[in-house]
Amino acid sequence: MAVTLVSSFQDLLLSATPLFTQPSFANFTTVVAGWVFCLGRHTVTNIVVASGEDHRRYTCFHRFFNRARWCLDELGHVVLGLALSFVPEGATVQLAVDDTLCRKTGRHIWGAAMHHDQLRSTASRPAFSFGHSWVVLSIVIMLPSITDRPVSIPFMFRLYRKKRKKRPPGRPKGERKSTGLATEREYRTRPELAVEMLEIAAEWLAGRRARIVGDSEYSGQSISRHLPENVDLFGRMPMDAALYAEPEVRQPGQNGRPRRRGIRLPNPQEMADTRTPRWRRERVAIYGRSVLVWFKTVRALWYNSAGTRPVLVVVVRDPSRKRRDDCFFTTDTECEAIEVIETYAKRWSLEVAFRDAKQSLGFEEPQGRNRLAVSRTAPCAVVIYSLTVLWFAKSGHALRRKWFEKRPWYRGKKTSSFADMLATLRQASWAEAGFFDPPQEAGSKKVAEKRILHMFASLSTAS
Repeated sequence: MAVTLVSSFQDLLLSATPLFTQPSFANFTTVVAGWVFCLGRHTVTNIVVASGEDHRRYTCFHRFFNRARWCLDELGHVVLGLALSFVPEGATVQLAVDDTLCRKTGRHIWGAAMHHDQLRSTASRPAFSFGHSWVVLSIVIMLPSITDRPVSIPFMFRLYRKKRKKRPPGRPKGERKSTGLATEREYRTRPELAVEMLEIAAEWLAGRRARIVGDSEYSGQSISRHLPENVDLFGRMPMDAALYAEPEVRQPGQNGRPRRRGIRLPNPQEMADTRTPRWRRERVAIYGRSVLVWFKTVRALWYNSAGTRPVLVVVVRDPSRKRRDDCFFTTDTECEAIEVIETYAKRWSLEVAFRDAKQSLGFEEPQGRNRLAVSRTAPCAVVIYSLTVLWFAKSGHALRRKWFEKRPWYRGKKTSSFADMLATLRQASWAEAGFFDPPQEAGSKKVAEKRILHMFASLSTAS
């Protein structure tokens, strides 16, 4: 017996109807339902079993990922449109970009290669793992049901492929090369992939200002010199970055080529070590708490990265000196220093999304092999993560509050984790399907059979 999702969640899925043919949309809804109810390893076959559609040919679900004609970017456009309903009209849109490693096993998985593994690395000993490196673009929003922290809604994905080395002299020309590596023509760095996604998102956000925040890898000239007109960059700056004053205004009749930069200014580390200008003290809201910081600001040119575009530089110091001095910047020079710090801290919400998608929805687990299957299957888990969060913000939070009021051990819990959202979605779907029935029908044989079938369909993959 096929399991079905609650009707309010299906209304979100209907937004993607124009992207699919009728058979593909039916497969899409089945895959989403199976992914939500799957409690074991999130492979395509386990998802089919969890959906209750295991009587059908399993190959049609594999073909949905590796052959069907639908575009992942268009599906991301739908997710972005749903997320924008939580952003006030005319407000600046907050975006975040980062990459994550999905570990894999197997020789013939397309796009897989050895990548630096930050979770297993230490300061003295770097570690590497075999797998896929995904560059992900998300929108960061504040939800009415989660008021203590921002939430990232990922909506666009690109797979980073390492550059293929030249053929060794001893290798025959006809020998098969690894599909995990890109040729020199195909190769693009992670920041270049981020710019490609950002340009598409900027077109979708035509008429609205946007901010993109990324860590050090996404703060260099590969992004800062290729920003769309309606996008400002917030990032991290090295403490030894070369800063310059803006060039003086050219005088009438002055000969020579116009200067692109002015005199050399102290770098961020020198700003932190000198007494002038003095440190300013403010409290900032970062990572869900209020923190006291000291900071200094300067408007300058970071010529090596942003070229002739001025940036606002904010040097930050921890008053307790437990953390080393740090520096942040933005191309929006009208922004306040406190806003720069708080905006950069929102980048962490994307790391939380990666963790939840891997732990609860098996972002790393699908084992697609060919190019289309790899490019679609794993990102589908993150799309389902985004849809689940948006559903919870629209209607699921009311159901959770209603059900959890009767559980005294949850009265002190003020916020909802993604595990709570996923559990609420499953429980709401079971309730609407008749899994939870009125007491007068509790002894009915048909109701008992329905309960067993629904439970078996959703829990059969747990083993």
